[in-house]
Amino acid sequence: MSSSDIPSNHPRALSLALRKRIEDHVETGLVAKAGPIAHGRGEAFDYLIGEQTLPCVLNDIETAAALLLKAKHPVISVNGNAAVLVPTELVALAAAIPAKLEVNVFYGRTFEREKMLAAHLMQHGAKEVLGIHTEAKVPNLHSARQHVDINGIAQADVVLVPLEDGDRTKALIDWGKKVISIDLNPFSRTARDSTINICDNIVRCVPELTKAIQLLKADSAKAEKLIAGYDKTQSTKNIIQAIQVRLNFFQ
Repeated sequence: MSSSDIPSNHPRALSLALRKRIEDHVETGLVAKAGPIAHGRGEAFDYLIGEQTLPCVLNDIETAAALLLKAKHPVISVNGNAAVLVPTELVALAAAIPAKLEVNVFYGRTFEREKMLAAHLMQHGAKEVLGIHTEAKVPNLHSARQHVDINGIAQADVVLVPLEDGDRTKALIDWGKKVISIDLNPFSRTARDSTINICDNIVRCVPELTKAIQLLKADSAKAEKLIAGYDKTQSTKNIIQAIQVRLNFFQ
């Protein structure tokens, strides 16, 4: 099935198109073979929240925007799935902050794959992409994701990690960095351990995050207030309560 085979009025048109994009880029090598599994897991949780950006998540997005704006060295970590789902949007977000983009992959890490991902982001407007040469290592992390750019994540004070694995999130936190995750599963290690988790689909979240960045640039006082008043535990409770309300509706 090609993207042109998906009727525009199909109720699952966007979901099918994104799924097809992931499948196609397994063939190109941008997405790891495990990429479709991770994408499908996210889709399942997206169903639970109604495939919408929940009102309570807007505060998480705003607070994440504030944290990125206040950072001295913000970095956006980009894996294969993120690179093919929202390449233009991630480039626009990085420019709005501004922040550095760094490719970082878990499966199939090779010098060639990192170069391909960087080239893909540059084809979508990025001026610079880090992560090709990774001289630094995240302390106490033993997966392939331990390798980071000495000019990127190694120096970062705030790291945005969309579609992340949980062990690196905790390792980055232990390394003294603040971590913003985009994870549809509120029960995952990534969501639990990150400084701020945005429980939303990356294709909806990244454009909203860019909008929030642009609005907060003119309101430094609001940005400070958002960061000071953020309650991670309450944020997680809000998501779980929203899911419970939807489940109870069908009982």
